[in-house]
Amino acid sequence: MKLRTEQSYDAAPDAVLAMLSDPAFREKVCAAQHVVSCDVRIEMVGAGFTSVVTSEQNTSGLPSIAKKFVGETTTAIITETWKDGSGGTVEIKAPGKPTDVSGVIRLVEAGAGTTEVVELDIKVKVPLIGGKLEQLMVDSIQAGYDVEQRVGSAWLAGER
Repeated sequence: MKLRTEQSYDAAPDAVLAMLSDPAFREKVCAAQHVVSCDVRIEMVGAGFTSVVTSEQNTSGLPSIAKKFVGETTTAIITETWKDGSGGTVEIKAPGKPTDVSGVIRLVEAGAGTTEVVELDIKVKVPLIGGKLEQLMVDSIQAGYDVEQRVGSAWLAGER
């Protein structure tokens, strides 16, 4: 299943990139997502950076069919590897779960602002119900990016 999501910000691409590479911003997003725990690691690499956010997420809102596979909590490791200010790759791993999520991320100048574009391929390798679980993952990932956009807009407006 594919997911394409766009987050719009009222700031230049360099300001959005600085925000995305700031551990305090990533931690604020985790807090707004109400995760159980969060570990943020960012390493600057040349003109880009690598961000690894490991979070333990509560699964209380998931349907029972999904909880059979993920349990009461699940760990997500989101790795973004930015080659430079224009974009890079994103990968989401759930250790021990039959999932595969990967794709690209980029910043696109949009007038005086910036659009962050994320395109992901999402696969759940479970016979018969894989498609339903993929849709749940799409919904969950989209909700996460919606929170990131809300927190990011406030962050760029000076609310830190």
